[in-house]
Amino acid sequence: MRSVVSVAGSGRPVLVSSGKDGSVRVWDERSGGYGIQMTDLSKSRAFLSFDVSLDGYTVAAGTELHGDDVSVLYWDPRQPAAPLRTHSSTHSDDITVVHFSPSTPGVLLTASSDGLISLSNSEETDEDEAVVNVGNWGCSVSQAGWLPDGSRIWCASDMETFSTWSEELDLLQSHDIRGPCLHSGPRTWVTDYLITASPSSPSGDSSLDVFVGSNEGDIALLSNRDLSTPQSSAQWSLHKLWSTGHEGVVRSLLWDEKDQVLVTGGEDGKICVWPGLSQGGLGGRGVVVEDESAMDVDSDLGNKRSRSRDMDWDAEDVDPNGKNGKRLKR
Repeated sequence: MRSVVSVAGSGRPVLVSSGKDGSVRVWDERSGGYGIQMTDLSKSRAFLSFDVSLDGYTVAAGTELHGDDVSVLYWDPRQPAAPLRTHSSTHSDDITVVHFSPSTPGVLLTASSDGLISLSNSEETDEDEAVVNVGNWGCSVSQAGWLPDGSRIWCASDMETFSTWSEELDLLQSHDIRGPCLHSGPRTWVTDYLITASPSSPSGDSSLDVFVGSNEGDIALLSNRDLSTPQSSAQWSLHKLWSTGHEGVVRSLLWDEKDQVLVTGGEDGKICVWPGLSQGGLGGRGVVVEDESAMDVDSDLGNKRSRSRDMDWDAEDVDPNGKNGKRLKR
């Protein structure tokens, strides 16, 4: 599910979703229902990923593996009754990623559990001619996207590895996101898993921003200024910590660049809304929405948590020589 700028000439942001019911839906916030539904007619296959082109007139979705069949389908949302075309030879397992290029119209990035990352011409009707470039990471790809400049690609695997690729899909870098290279200076952060990456650059520089988490529910924003040089030794930087909101693994994250807030959801059944970097300081508290029938909102997280120590700390808490740095991993 995601918000897109426009679909089928709507001229306003809309919410689009795909699901295991075999449909991609464009929702109408005024009616509370969907205004457009795209399906595969004769087949009922779960759509695991989707995206909408920059102009809003092409929708692409990737299916899960059903028998030996896995496909990328394309629709014109103005005529949603049937797909325009189907590409069935790009991948051989669940298609976990579908993203249109932010800089080159018609270019579609797909990635799959088969370990392949692919760039295709979404406007090509001949499937044999559609695939432009293919890269093989050799591990199941769970997430992928474009770097801010649109010329490079990032990927994340199910094994907590992170990689970057050129526009020709040559592997540039591959890291274990939990590795010691992420520990920089007096600020010590230990990563347990990658949540996602954002091309909207909340850290304020031109690099990709990588959100990572700890098993205790804490979140950190990291970046690396050099993700394009093959096997660069450039250090990762820690920009922000968000703590004391979740009590388990964080599974989803949305960075709202316009309003400078972070929204997260975790296995603890909570949705947390956090202040962005503009609030200053390294640490940050937020508003938590409990997953209960009453949906209570409590903005004073300090009164709701009885953690053994305060993990919401600022850069001033750290000794310049690193002797008093607080380690966030228990």
